[in-house]
Amino acid sequence: MDVKKILTDKKQFLDLLLLADEQEDMIDRYLERGDMFALYDGDLTSICVVTQEGDMVYELKSIATDEKYQGRGYGTFLVKYVLDYYRGRCKTMFVGTGDRPAAIRFYENCGFRISHRVKNFFPDNYDHPIFENGVQLVDMIYLRIELSKK
Repeated sequence: MDVKKILTDKKQFLDLLLLADEQEDMIDRYLERGDMFALYDGDLTSICVVTQEGDMVYELKSIATDEKYQGRGYGTFLVKYVLDYYRGRCKTMFVGTGDRPAAIRFYENCGFRISHRVKNFFPDNYDHPIFENGVQLVDMIYLRIELSKK
């Protein structure tokens, strides 16, 4: 597996990013100011974007794995790679996700812990209802991990 930092033409990955955040103008808010990482295992499997939100505070904004590669550990590999990449330059890494047990469990398995909730995030920020597995997302659940130096 090979992770590449994407420096230009980030929009070429839009189809994959839309799996993680289905409204393009929301992606546009952070895409160019964020660091993008792409995981390849022969083919492109996963992508993520990380933004700096404060002094030594970063946020994992989007992580998506191509549907044909889901459930094979690529997302976990990429999250762990990103955490290692930012270790030493980042004190706190946040990630926000819909209030879904499977998503929360995924991030907890990567070492994140629930931090806080933003009520009505999805209805307040998206121009249409967002559904995952037939359930409408309403609140954003933020998780955090504290990163120490290597």
